[in-house]
Amino acid sequence: MAEKPSIVLVHGFWGGAAHWSKVILELHYRGFDRLHAVENPLTSLADDAERTRKMIKQIDGPVLLVGHSYGGAVITEAGDLPNVLGLVYVAAFAPDAGESPGQLSQEMPPAAFENIGPDSDGYLWIKHHAFHDSFAQDLTQDEAEVMAVTQKAPLASTFGDTVTAPAWRVKPSWYQVSTQDRMIHPDSERRMAQRMNPRKTIELDASHASLASRPTEVTGLITTAVAELAG
Repeated sequence: MAEKPSIVLVHGFWGGAAHWSKVILELHYRGFDRLHAVENPLTSLADDAERTRKMIKQIDGPVLLVGHSYGGAVITEAGDLPNVLGLVYVAAFAPDAGESPGQLSQEMPPAAFENIGPDSDGYLWIKHHAFHDSFAQDLTQDEAEVMAVTQKAPLASTFGDTVTAPAWRVKPSWYQVSTQDRMIHPDSERRMAQRMNPRKTIELDASHASLASRPTEVTGLITTAVAELAG
């Protein structure tokens, strides 16, 4: 690989592209200047994958996809484009063909599953009072409060959307497990990581919001992926 890949960061449920802010700065400090963060509508897996594909298609040269939470399902679905060289999963769903994030959550319910509820318009929210303890218990109360107020709720139906052809079956992958995750069961993360046979798996003593609470280590995994793709 003659050039560093562009890095495309894909957010998950209950947050937008700004959830990547600390990782973006870490990557910038390490000399990565071809950074992109998708702002997905969270209306369906098909819509979100298409939005991500459109961004990828605007980029000349190789791309490394990085997905957090539900963003892992998005990069699994959208990672089939030829210029996508690899996939990095950050406390993320990595469904197989025919699987959905909702199905994986029901198989191994996470600790905070009961703190998610729909509104009258069909959008899923994390209960405001429970956001800190559910999503980001290793961040400060102030940081979690901002996340709670600005959370981006998905349509509930998106939880049931299934992956068609998982890109991790044909592209190199890397995975970060959050051992204190209350939004995706840590054992579910381990199972998803193990079956994709990633180049590297790391475990962090972190909440679901590891991209914000442990940005140095998450960035380290991304730069490892870049180095291994170059080697």
